[in-house]
Amino acid sequence: MSQRNRTLQETTTSLTPAETLAAAKSFFSRQNGVYAAFPEQESAQHVTLRGQGGEEVVIAAFADAGGTKVTGSTYLFDQQVARFLATLAPLPLEVLDAGDR
Repeated sequence: MSQRNRTLQETTTSLTPAETLAAAKSFFSRQNGVYAAFPEQESAQHVTLRGQGGEEVVIAAFADAGGTKVTGSTYLFDQQVARFLATLAPLPLEVLDAGDR
């Protein structure tokens, strides 16, 4: 996997943007040791978390086509971002199929 694909990841979820950002704050604060990260800045569409050694994790969420588009960006916490994105509720197949029409 290229470095760009590891540092910028995205998915779509059935959660609202607010629920998604709350889930990110909860997920990263529960991580063990060096992989924990805590909110530093936030808005209605993003949260920036700071981890061990100053590592930054940015999660953005905005409404898009019946769901919420979520992007995660980091340099070193790429596995944790992938794990977080995998915990999000997916869009139902009906919504995905409707977007293809």
